[in-house]
Amino acid sequence: MIKPHIASYLKLLPPRPGIYTFIDADGTIIYIGKASNLRNRVKSYFKDTPRLPEKTARLVQHVDKIEFVITESEIAALVLECQQIKKHRPPYNILLKDDKSFPYIKVDVKNEWPTISITRRRYNDGAKYIGRVPSAWSARQTYDFIKKVFPLRSCNKKISGNEIRPCLKYHIRRCYGPCIGAISREEYQAVVRQVIAVLEGKEEIVLRNLKKAMAAASHSLEFEKAATLRNQAKAIEAVIASNNIPLNIRGEQDAVAIARDGDLACVRIFSVRNTRLAGDEHFILDDVRDEPDAKLLEGFVKQYYSSADHIPGLILLQSPIDERLLITEWLKNKCGSNVELRVPQKGVGLRLINMVMENARQQLEIYKNRRAARPENLKLLANLKEMLDLKRFPHRIEAYDISNIQGTSAVGSMVVFEDGSPRPPYYRRFRIRSVAGADDYAMMREMIRRRFKEHSNDRGKWAALPDLVLIDGGKGHLHAAVSAVQETTTTDIQVASIAKENEDIYLPGFSKPVSLDKSLPELHLLQRARDEAHRFAITYHKNVRSKAARESALDGVCGIGPTRKRALFKRFGSIRKIKEARIEELTSVEGITPSLAQRILESL
Repeated sequence: MIKPHIASYLKLLPPRPGIYTFIDADGTIIYIGKASNLRNRVKSYFKDTPRLPEKTARLVQHVDKIEFVITESEIAALVLECQQIKKHRPPYNILLKDDKSFPYIKVDVKNEWPTISITRRRYNDGAKYIGRVPSAWSARQTYDFIKKVFPLRSCNKKISGNEIRPCLKYHIRRCYGPCIGAISREEYQAVVRQVIAVLEGKEEIVLRNLKKAMAAASHSLEFEKAATLRNQAKAIEAVIASNNIPLNIRGEQDAVAIARDGDLACVRIFSVRNTRLAGDEHFILDDVRDEPDAKLLEGFVKQYYSSADHIPGLILLQSPIDERLLITEWLKNKCGSNVELRVPQKGVGLRLINMVMENARQQLEIYKNRRAARPENLKLLANLKEMLDLKRFPHRIEAYDISNIQGTSAVGSMVVFEDGSPRPPYYRRFRIRSVAGADDYAMMREMIRRRFKEHSNDRGKWAALPDLVLIDGGKGHLHAAVSAVQETTTTDIQVASIAKENEDIYLPGFSKPVSLDKSLPELHLLQRARDEAHRFAITYHKNVRSKAARESALDGVCGIGPTRKRALFKRFGSIRKIKEARIEELTSVEGITPSLAQRILESL
């Protein structure tokens, strides 16, 4: 049965290409998708709900509002979808976990005497950014190799070439010494071009040029220069040898494959350039049990190549994707040359995909082992069980907190620690709905009831029950939580609370709290969970309060609707700046007349 207000949204959908956004009751964007026909695509979610995959059915249950944007074509919708997913990171979309953590090697080519450095942010400053490097360690290794083989300068001083003495780095052969004129600008720029070529995976070209230069220097009896070039050539040869793969591949191509285990998946991509592994990246995907391989691969290709620095002419995929032709056209427009998406069935391509699949499986095992319990955490939890006389080993701890100001904008948070480590994908936040006024105990009861009610109704991420519920507060908060647990579940859930003042721990059935030594790591583990719940609640509370302030301040002004309100915030940024603006400044915003500007200022 479609909710009446959802049915009203569905009637407004046009049969045009665009993107659609699902929003829950708290105003959070939970899913963004694209469609060639918005009306047909969105309506398909709300038909035959029992036949939908479990994750999609959960998504539909939480939809409270639908927004859409019409685009001129399906390719434009695809581009906008990628941008919006990266911006909002909706929980029901397939997200690449490592998306924001890649370092880059930066070459400051705009400088007359360029330097290289490691950075995690890209700026529109004209510099050359090479990456994405899979890890900070890899970036440092690459940086150190470049500095050793091609010792570009590290300083920021103005180069005149007339310095009397060079710095120590020149004497230990870690700088070419442009400050004393030991290298000309043309020679230095030639080295910079070699560095960029090496970083872009064109070592063979650099190696050929080095060998030619070495032969020329030797023929001219410049033996010291020839020896330096020989050492550089040997270093490049070692890099090429270490990155070769046992397959005879010509040209540039990427290979993408998936390994899966329950809710987890690992997508791995090899970038191969003429039998050499030029790049190797992996991404972990969570909550993908219901997602077919085709959808995972499609989501990966769209997210990964939307921000990729280089797109090869051939991309090998483990299995077919539904929108191959559309994505191919998008990639072709993006890079300006032909791109082919292919599922190899035999030969070298299939062997390469199998190699990537095996590496993805290994990487997934590594991730699972890292995520598994650390021995020191297990020992702490075992000690904690004994200290608090808990009935069960606290593998899963759920910590809860409430945040409000005199009862306004009240919210709650739930964070999860499994085997002593935080699990952000299982964090949850609650907007308190039924409590009027500043009653923290009632708010806690509402939140706990809703959490365990979700467990009884939902087989998804709510299905795992905690071994210990940890409440931020004292004896009153503890009693509120215990009563809520007993009302909503027959399972015997252990509950404890930790008070900030003396860090005392309250347990049901005990009149006095348990006081642990403040230096004990067991107490520190509980404090970490409590503080994480507090941080998560405070962050959500600030967002809700800020949104409420923005929504309410102008809502009472006659003539101000959503469009004009958005225009005012886009122009001024905040209520305070709108309040401080002159009438002439307000009327510069489209749709704001002098009389309306006067009403705005009077209202504020």
